[in-house]
Amino acid sequence: MNTVRHTSGTAVASLVFGVLSWCALPVLGAILAIVLGHSARGEIRRAPPGTIDGDGLAVAGLVLGWAHLVVAVLAVCVIFLFLGGLAFFAHLFV
Repeated sequence: MNTVRHTSGTAVASLVFGVLSWCALPVLGAILAIVLGHSARGEIRRAPPGTIDGDGLAVAGLVLGWAHLVVAVLAVCVIFLFLGGLAFFAHLFV
């Protein structure tokens, strides 16, 4: 018996938003990539075995989304530390 396999559209959308999070939609794209990636993996696990492909696409979307959020949070922390340091040293010279 030959079953028809198709790729999860949610997994494809997760990968697309993961890539877009690095190019055009910084935070929104990352959040959508993470949400859609988890949704796609759940959809693929709940389907009968071998009927839906795309787990790798969903994982790639998840990795891109989480990596972008981590980089964004670290960048915000560095900016606040830098500006806080400048304010501290400016206060010393006033």
